[in-house]
Amino acid sequence: MFQPESLSNDCLHLRQQSPLILNITNYVAMSLSANALLAAGASPLMSSEPEEMTELVKASDALVINIGCLEQRQSEAMAIAARAAMEQGKPWVLDPAGAGLSRLRRETVARLISEFHPCVIRGNASEIMVLAGEKAASRGVDSAEGSEAAVGAASRLASETGAVISLSGGIDFITDGRTVIKLYGGSPMMPRVTAMGCAASALTAAFLAVDEDRLAASASAMALMGAAGEKAASESNGPGSFAVNFIDALASLNPEAAAKSLRYEQESA
Repeated sequence: MFQPESLSNDCLHLRQQSPLILNITNYVAMSLSANALLAAGASPLMSSEPEEMTELVKASDALVINIGCLEQRQSEAMAIAARAAMEQGKPWVLDPAGAGLSRLRRETVARLISEFHPCVIRGNASEIMVLAGEKAASRGVDSAEGSEAAVGAASRLASETGAVISLSGGIDFITDGRTVIKLYGGSPMMPRVTAMGCAASALTAAFLAVDEDRLAASASAMALMGAAGEKAASESNGPGSFAVNFIDALASLNPEAAAKSLRYEQESA
């Protein structure tokens, strides 16, 4: 069960253990994801080469797959890496960026979920609703739906897939189909910086590497994102300075203070 102490303990373990996180992600996300991982205490590794995926998964502590800039060769690498993670018992996170935009994206995500069973699926409202078989409006890879509209879909998807669903938005919801954690925090400036959601997926993988409780680890990742977002927004004049201040906030944030200021609710799904 998630508690404020979960956040401080997970942050401490992340900095102590510095897990290696393999990222198969989109091009616009690589820099922010890598810097977010480094600032939080993890170590990033980026690749989309199919021939080295099995070896890289073996060397890593967790995997994140993001379909934001999907290519056929990258899709092959994703399947190889996800299979290796499943077989090796490594936790992995699926970020279904723009899942409803094309047949290739829908088929790729469907295969990754049905064959290789991600530990966590982290996405926005539109993406989660699409994966749950509902109609949803989107603007490219951005959601046109509020996160509250997708809570039911998230709970059903968690029950159907066995994955924890991390639903991001103005309010973040994390559910395993039995429990729903509702997190308050962040900043309206966050959606104005590209790849913030991708960074959230990368951090989720990092927390999975140090906490076997997938629900608590996912909530810790999103709580850290929210706390860093609030801190960065208070020091920023716009999205450009926010992006820099967000990385600084991740690196300088006091986990115990963040835990004490955590605003959340936890209830049955």
